[in-house]
This record gives sequence, structure tokens and C-alpha cells, in this order.
Amino acid sequence: MNHQEIFLSKLGQTNQTPYLIEVERAEGLYIYDKKGKAYMDMISGVGVNNIGNRHPKVVQAIKEQTDKYLHCMVWGEYIQQSNIDFAEKLTALLPKSLNCVYPVNSGTEANEAALKLAKRVTGRTELVSFRGSYHGSTHGSMSVSGNEAKKMPFRPLLPDVRFLRHNNIDDLVQITEKTAGVILETIQGDAGVRESSEQFLQALRKRCDETGAQLIFDEIQCGMGRAGKVFAFERSGIVPDILTLGKALGGGLPIGAVVSSKEKLWEFTYNPMLGHITTFGGHPLITASAAAFLDVLSTEIDFDEVERLGALLEKIIASDHEIKEVRRAGMMFAFDMESFERVERVVKRCLEYGVISFWFLSHPYSFRLSPPINITEAEIVKAGEIILRSIAETRQ
Repeated sequence: MNHQEIFLSKLGQTNQTPYLIEVERAEGLYIYDKKGKAYMDMISGVGVNNIGNRHPKVVQAIKEQTDKYLHCMVWGEYIQQSNIDFAEKLTALLPKSLNCVYPVNSGTEANEAALKLAKRVTGRTELVSFRGSYHGSTHGSMSVSGNEAKKMPFRPLLPDVRFLRHNNIDDLVQITEKTAGVILETIQGDAGVRESSEQFLQALRKRCDETGAQLIFDEIQCGMGRAGKVFAFERSGIVPDILTLGKALGGGLPIGAVVSSKEKLWEFTYNPMLGHITTFGGHPLITASAAAFLDVLSTEIDFDEVERLGALLEKIIASDHEIKEVRRAGMMFAFDMESFERVERVVKRCLEYGVISFWFLSHPYSFRLSPPINITEAEIVKAGEIILRSIAETRQ
């Protein structure tokens, strides 16, 4: 069997029509296949490679840690320098109330832990989420995600979950003294880049304060510079009780993190002991990479430039009359077209020309872009022109 046949027959698949790029190497914005064709990765591996692939500082940190040691112990028993560096660099970027980090293996696992923490801190059971949300595909994270079509084959899921309308202040009265936690993507990603209004976030923060419910911001996709700030909640000034991170945080390696106060996270240590455990969370190789990523994010990224170039790409693509609407936050884009079929033709033609775009699970009428936030102006213009060409050539 050739590589494609092995891939399709020996490895589990997420969908019936994968891209099937046979990757040879990657550098910065570009992925190269085994025939030498270059692809502009304008989705950053779906929000992971926010500073491009194989940033030199990240690669150097990984190499240095590999020369020292790999896994030594399950999380929470040994003091390891890369964990210390990671925690110090992450908390230095956050408000004082978010001063403690629990590293895990993925964004989904971070959400699972956050839901448990909200229940543990409050002693309550009800969870509140929002329509259009996406928080992962495990049973717990799926239970607080809004896409019913994706959830139905896997029921029953968690009980005592309530869904409110996103950006609807009137619905917030349904958060009560029975509510353990309210989980919200600061910017809904899978729904097609739907930003929470400042007024809504202010009202949500106030209601959680009134009822004692824990406010959880899921910034797995919209955080880590993606939305034009280090954290998307900085756009509003509203601070959560619990923050979840993932995707880009690892600099290209798999990681998730739950961030809260030391007092709250300490509750995982008793009643019961080992209230949350992970074998590979906080793996020294991963946290070394994450610490290097945070160093790049805090010292090399000009967020004014991220906003300027994001606005430029929006302007280029929105100039085509088939683009019905654009929603953008920093370098996080959704471009609406008239149908999924129209989006599909454009995405496939872009791929032929060496530009990787993508679609949304829950909003098929849009194509998505999320290029590295350190992309250059010349690369923005080149990608934008190829996308416009793809739209024009696929008209019927």
C-alpha cells in the first residue's frame, strides 16, 4: 500500500474527505509536501501555530530540554525547571487573580478540569453554556457545547446543563444560586467568529458575582494573541474566575492549561485527594516549548501590526461582492458566502493554488482564516490575491 492508502485504512479519520497533503517539512507560514510544493498555512494548523511552524526559539528550547530529560513522574510530584519557567511566564501576563496554573494535555482536558473545578469550589451541580458554543468532543466538554447534531449520537451526556442565547443579556437571569459554573468562549470560534459584546460580558460578570457562579472563559482558540491581544478577554477588561487555554500555547506541541487562583486550584488536592490528575500534563518537553512560545509572544509580537495586517486582509477579501459578511478579531476571520457548496469550491481551489483555508463545523456558510500573527504584509497580500482569484475562478 502507498502512504495515502495506509493513512486512510490504518489510521482513524475525522471526516470522509481529508486534505491528504503528504507533509515533508514546515517552516514559518509554509508547509511543504513531498513533491516540494509549498502551501501557505493560513489557518495555522487550526489556531495552533500562532507564531508559525518551528519558530527558532521554540525549536531551541525543545532541543535543550531533550538533552536533559523527558518524562520523570506524573504531574504534581517533582519540581522541574521548565514547569517553573512556564508558570512564571504565563502568570506574569495575567491579572493577579489568575495566579496559578494547572497544565494538562489539551484544550478539551482543560475544559473538563474547569467544569470540575467550578463544581468543587461551589458545591453545586448546574452548568451554563451558550448556543453556538464549542468546548471539545469528550463527554463533558460536548455536554456544554451547542451543536446538537454533533451531540445526538453520543447521548446521554452530562445532566443539569442549561444553554442560554449568546449576547442576550435578558437570558442571564437564568444563572442562579444553583449554578456552579458558566462557560463561555470569549469569541465563539466554531460558530463563525462571534465576539461577545462588552455590555454582555459586563452583565455576565455581574450576574456571576451576584450568584456565586464561577465564570469560565474558554480561550483555547481565541487566546494566545489570536484576537489581537495576548488574551481575548483583554478586549473587554472583564476577568474570569477560571481561564482555559490550549492550541497555540504549546508553540506547536500539545498542551492545555487551567488557570485560576491558588486558593481555588488547591481544592483539587483534598476531599478527595487527587481531585484532578494527569500523567503527561506538565510534561517537561511541552512546558519548555510553551515557555519559549510565551517569550516570543511577549517580546516579539507587535499587536498594533497584527491589527493593521488583519484589517488589510479583511479589506482585500471583502472587496469581492460574493463575500456577504466578514467577522474578524485580530487574525481570526470568518468570511460568509451564500452556501456551503460555494465555500467548498473556494476552499478547494485555494488548496490547488497552495493556500490552506478551512471551514467551520457549525457554520458551513463561512470559510475561516487564522494565519500566524507574525505573518508579513507581503504574505498577507499574496494570500489575499490568491483567495480572490479562487473566488472569481469558481463562480458559476
